[in-house]
Amino acid sequence: MDAPLFDTALARRRLARARAAGYADFLLARVAEDLEDRLGAVLRRFTDAVDLGTPAPAAARLLARRPEAATTLRLAPLPEPAEPGLALAVADPETLPLGPGSVDLAVSLLALQGVNDLPGTLIQLRRALRPDGLFLGCLFGGATLTELRQSFGQAESEVEGGVSPRVAPFAAVRELGALMQRAGFALPVVDAETVTVRYADPFRLLRDLRAMGLTNALSERRRAPLRRETLMRAAALYQERFADVDGRVRATFELLWVSGWAPHESQQKPLRPGSAQARLADALGTTELNAGSSKDRSAP
Repeated sequence: MDAPLFDTALARRRLARARAAGYADFLLARVAEDLEDRLGAVLRRFTDAVDLGTPAPAAARLLARRPEAATTLRLAPLPEPAEPGLALAVADPETLPLGPGSVDLAVSLLALQGVNDLPGTLIQLRRALRPDGLFLGCLFGGATLTELRQSFGQAESEVEGGVSPRVAPFAAVRELGALMQRAGFALPVVDAETVTVRYADPFRLLRDLRAMGLTNALSERRRAPLRRETLMRAAALYQERFADVDGRVRATFELLWVSGWAPHESQQKPLRPGSAQARLADALGTTELNAGSSKDRSAP
């Protein structure tokens, strides 16, 4: 069996440290606002909802405020104080304590990028949804922290003669869409949004990552402490390559939004091949080519 990609126990300890010291919630707050907008555009009413693994209770509070809400369960990554209107449990996203068809809405914000068995978690979520139930999640995508990855990669190569993994390999849009289909979701949709955050210097970014509990938790991370020479070289490269004219540096966070429905007979289904009632060529006003024929794209 392959070794897990993430050291989940370490990730929880670092999130606990961040929460205790003052969690940097600016990204989560933005994503929670987007969640509210996206749910507002859905006509279906959801009475029983679950928030899976969101680092802080922002999503669960939003779900509990919805007028139709009957029960809201927060499956938190860490123990936290109880709140009115929320049922609370600490849970591992890879072993969900949810019965089949027990909820009609599941959400997760900025959490699933750290799951070792993401396909398994998605399958469990789909099974926990009632027919025509909705899963709506947001996780970091592959372009996240690309500047930091490039800077540390070159710095380690120059100073130490090799590169160690320091930034997690986040999912891409196509990969996530394929995982949703494999998990059995109907009508899966994945879209991406890029958020650029500017900092006075790279060290401010590193402090924010620590305050979000997002420092390196890869199982294959280098165990030796980061050398000061490597850190300073990485910061210099970051400043040289990714600073704006005012000297502030950019940090990219790619947010992947994913949604999918538990199958239900009322949902739209693709047409059976050959069942069309009109020819595409007629609609476009072009000539239909027989199989095996070709046309020179440069011909008049």
